Parts: sequence; structure tokens; C-alpha cells
Amino acid sequence: MLYSILVRLRNFLYDRKILEAKKLPVPVVCVGNLSVGGSGKTSLVRYLARELSTDYRVAIVMRGYKRRSRGLRVVSDRGRVLLDVSEAGDEAYMLSKFLSPVGVSVVVAENRYEGGLKACEELDAQLVLLDDGFQHRSLHRDLDILLLKKRDIGDRVLPFGRLREPLSSLRRASCVVLSYQDTEPFGFSFGDKPVFKMYRRFNSLLRYDFERVGLEELKGKEVVAFAGLGDNTQFFKSLDRLGVRVAKTLSFGDHHDYRDFQLEENRIYLTTPKDMVKLKPAENLLALDFELEVQGLLEFVKEKLKVRL
Repeated sequence: MLYSILVRLRNFLYDRKILEAKKLPVPVVCVGNLSVGGSGKTSLVRYLARELSTDYRVAIVMRGYKRRSRGLRVVSDRGRVLLDVSEAGDEAYMLSKFLSPVGVSVVVAENRYEGGLKACEELDAQLVLLDDGFQHRSLHRDLDILLLKKRDIGDRVLPFGRLREPLSSLRRASCVVLSYQDTEPFGFSFGDKPVFKMYRRFNSLLRYDFERVGLEELKGKEVVAFAGLGDNTQFFKSLDRLGVRVAKTLSFGDHHDYRDFQLEENRIYLTTPKDMVKLKPAENLLALDFELEVQGLLEFVKEKLKVRL
């Protein structure tokens, strides 16, 4: 009850402008969620950054969870990767590798306003994407995209459930994206909020150097499947749907560092890109990758940005 009261009080103070959010000189699009654990935020940020980079110089600002550095750090400068995974954090480093070809910058900072200001003043950003920032209300955002997964509906606020704030906080969102539709399809509506559905289309594998190969690489082979995500079950369900022959599954906590993890030479290991970047390069290590399909969302975001510019 105390946690819920504090969350509601904080939101009340921001809603009534008693606490003021700082504003950046460029539009800010936030991608966030309500619950603890994975809901596809970083995947959606990757999708939006790539698509919007054709119209804007994009910078992603994020906390850089479990990185070994502190303070504000530039992970990539307009596509040029500057930090290793330990200094950047797994998600920030992974995004910088994926988005290097399209010139997207990535900044990690506990203070998201300072990170965004750095991106505007020194990295020439025209648009800031805020990864996992729905609860970071001290930074003004022009668009709030909120991801919702099936188990969030009817869940309870911490510590009795996994929600960081109640479902009623959806009223702050500009739109709602229903995630994991490929494994757990569901419908939902909240007043007149625009609702979009997010599907993952698993279409390729990545080698340790991010070289892309086809799924047929696994034909007739068994793998050891492992993941350290907020919700590992989604990864294992996807392998089952694809018909991948899994000899063994290993499930780790979110942002697991794999410091003592050893690959056996005579086995093939399959994981996620977020996990792969924390492991030593190996020929028998592959990551399953996918493309996102969120019909109508990109057009919605672009239209809203036109109004704000």
C-alpha cells in the first residue's frame, strides 16, 4: 500500500505541474511499460530508431542498466561505437551495433535530461528516443508509447504483483502497443487510446560478429538454448514455434553477465542478441533475430511528430 501511495503521489505532483519536467530542444519519443520484466521495449526502440533515421538524426537515451561505468557516457556517436559492452550495458551496446549502419547515436545516463542534452548539443540529434522512460517523469516527452503484455492486465502493483504503477496510468500514454502477439495474442482497449499490435517475425540468425545467416543453418541440428531476459519464456516459446530442436534449456536472470559461462566445443548454443554480446566470440554461438511488425504505429508516430515540429 505504501509503494502504491508513493507512486500515485508522485504522479499527482507531475500531473498538477507541482513538479516540473525539463524539456529538451528536440522532440522526445518515450517507449516504456508498466511492469517489471521484458515486454519488448528495446526491440521497439530499435525498430523506431531504424525507421525514423531516414527523416531525423536519431539518438537513443537510456539508463544503461548493470553497466560497469557511471554517469553520462556516449556509447555510439552517429554510428561509431565507442564503448565496450561492460561500460555501455548489454542493451545499449546491442542497439549501437544493430543501428551503426544507419548512424544512430546511443547515450547512457542515470539523468535522462542530461543524456538528452548531450545528444542534442554534441551529437547533433534531431530526435531523442527514450528507452524505458515511462516512469522517468522528470524529462518531458512529446509522445509516450506504452507496451502492455497479456499478464499485465489484472496484475497488481509491487510487491504483490509485477506492476511498477497501476493500470490506470495508461491515461498518460499517447498510444498502447500490445506486445508478444506472435506467442500470446490478446486484445485490449482503454478509452479512446490508439492501440497497436506488435508481432515478431523470426527470420534469421546472427553470428558473434553480427553476420546474418538463415534459419536453415539449424536444420537437423540440436541446440542448447539459453537466455537472460526479463521474460525468458517468450524466447523458448518462439523456438518451439519455429520447430528448433532443443536438447537443453538454460534460464538466467535479466542482464546476466555470463562471467563463468563456458561453451562446450561439440555443442551449438542459441541465445538472444542481448545475451550474445556479453559472451566471448565463438563459432558455435548463434543468436536468434527477428523483425518487428506493428501495423500503423510508424505512421501514427510520424504524424504526431509533424504536429509537434
